[in-house]
Amino acid sequence: MRALLALCLFCSGALAAEQPIALAIHGGAGTIDRGSMSEEQEAEIRADLEAALDAGYAVLEQGGESLDAVVAVITRLEDSPHFNAGKGAVFTESGTNELDASIMDGATHNAGAVAGLTTVKNPILLARAVMERSVHVMMVGAGAETFATEVGVERVKPDYFRTEARWQQYLKAKAEAAAKPVASVPVWHYIGTVGAVALDRKGHLAAGTSTGGMTLKRYGRVGDAPIIGAGTWADEGCAVSATGWGEYFIRLNVAHDICARVRYGKASLAEAADTVIMQQVPRLGGNGGVIVLDRQGLVRMPFNTSGMYRAAIDGDGKRVVAIYGEP
Repeated sequence: MRALLALCLFCSGALAAEQPIALAIHGGAGTIDRGSMSEEQEAEIRADLEAALDAGYAVLEQGGESLDAVVAVITRLEDSPHFNAGKGAVFTESGTNELDASIMDGATHNAGAVAGLTTVKNPILLARAVMERSVHVMMVGAGAETFATEVGVERVKPDYFRTEARWQQYLKAKAEAAAKPVASVPVWHYIGTVGAVALDRKGHLAAGTSTGGMTLKRYGRVGDAPIIGAGTWADEGCAVSATGWGEYFIRLNVAHDICARVRYGKASLAEAADTVIMQQVPRLGGNGGVIVLDRQGLVRMPFNTSGMYRAAIDGDGKRVVAIYGEP
């Protein structure tokens, strides 16, 4: 009996040790053409993606939870001025910054989301607090910021989020909008979001997304990033974070649809992600991309724009950091 027990314990330990870990991250999809940025800018962006990937993967390597890895990645990207989340968020029509975020635990289906923030330094931290320290799933605006103070999530002055590059982008977009009918303004030039999906040693998946939204967005506009099922989803076998034209991702419930195709339709991860992003979203007139991860550590990162800031380490340990349309 003791020998059998020892064998069972050995097998259990071996199976646990074999459980892969994996991580995928994105910094937004959109019009990102070669030559559209200086070599210095590109190097800085790649360095930030590398740093965020390393921060999240270190959590997983040390036996940490997928939720912690997701937060480690997204806070690093929120703190970088190069992405449309936190510091460096785009400007609304009225020249302010409004931030949204969400997070989901695939093992429990617990989720938290925030929207319309103007003073919370790291929205992903507040989204997690909503999930873990309240009975709610989503909080918005002034109420969410009051909750941030109550739970000790750092708040900053609104001008913390401003960068000169984003301000100049805003002025250019506003001038274009004044000269053209609203319907013809190429809003998809100015989209962008950050996100992460992670798989830990316990086989648990998590996903998170954070954004500054869309340049020139109207008062009260909320995109897909804080909406569970649209911009963020995680269950027992699939995790998704999306980036793109949020109105279309909401209408198609993109993140959940991909995982539903895997879970109920028995589609492969690649088939499900590619069908939704390369066929369904463009069919309605939208664009963007997703990062998708399953319990085996398989990563898929399709996008239908000219580029998507992205990086991953899959279950086999293969590492990739990319910007443009390269494989």
